[in-house]
Amino acid sequence: MAKQKPGLYANIHAKRKRIAAGSGEKMRKPGSKGAPTAANFRRSAKTAKKS
Repeated sequence: MAKQKPGLYANIHAKRKRIAAGSGEKMRKPGSKGAPTAANFRRSAKTAKKS
């Protein structure tokens, strides 16, 4: 089986960690170009691992 890329939530947490470390990046505002949509969150919730 092929190795999967990190998902939406992994990318969000990684960016928050970089921001906290002082990278100067900013999170995109909801609805802006390139920001995850509600549909993206619904689709990623289907594959989320249960903790």
